[in-house]
Amino acid sequence: MVVLDPAHGGADAGARGPNAVLESEMVLSLAHAVRAELERQGLRVVQTRQGNENPSFDERSAAANAYRGAIFISLHISSNGPVGTARAYTLAAPATPSARPAWLPWDRAQDSFAASSRRLAELVQVQLAQKFRGSPEVPSVAAVRQLRTVAAPAIAIELSSVAVSDRSQLEQMASPLAEAVARAVAAFRQVYEAGAN
Repeated sequence: MVVLDPAHGGADAGARGPNAVLESEMVLSLAHAVRAELERQGLRVVQTRQGNENPSFDERSAAANAYRGAIFISLHISSNGPVGTARAYTLAAPATPSARPAWLPWDRAQDSFAASSRRLAELVQVQLAQKFRGSPEVPSVAAVRQLRTVAAPAIAIELSSVAVSDRSQLEQMASPLAEAVARAVAAFRQVYEAGAN
């Protein structure tokens, strides 16, 4: 199961470009393209939102946490940066890795999945670098709020940027993004299903 999270929505438009490009609208469009490619490969996919609603962080996390063996991918578009590039993010690994406790605080749900999230991000970033010239070859670490409460491998992907001269520049990224994510998820699935979490 892949849970796709088109960021923002509702009154929260996210980043806004100078040419009326809204992050919340564009990521929803990107999510539809990614979903179609994943489903074409036989994967089950759910989205945290289908339209312009704005689920809370907890509702988005609950969508992922409801499925055993799910992965979570949050889609974003930056407000700046080199147009046509893409980057995958994970949370930083916990300072002191420990055995999974019987009870884990909600805001530390990701701790137990840091290694598998990093592996997923690495696979995604390799594919993104091949599709989007100028993108880094290794993922980054960032304090992406949405990832903290997901008890599954979880990453964020951010495309650059809403500061485009024409929204078609972002729309043209949908197909290569979908292909990159689908290839990476297929590779990760083999590792994840083998119990490497």
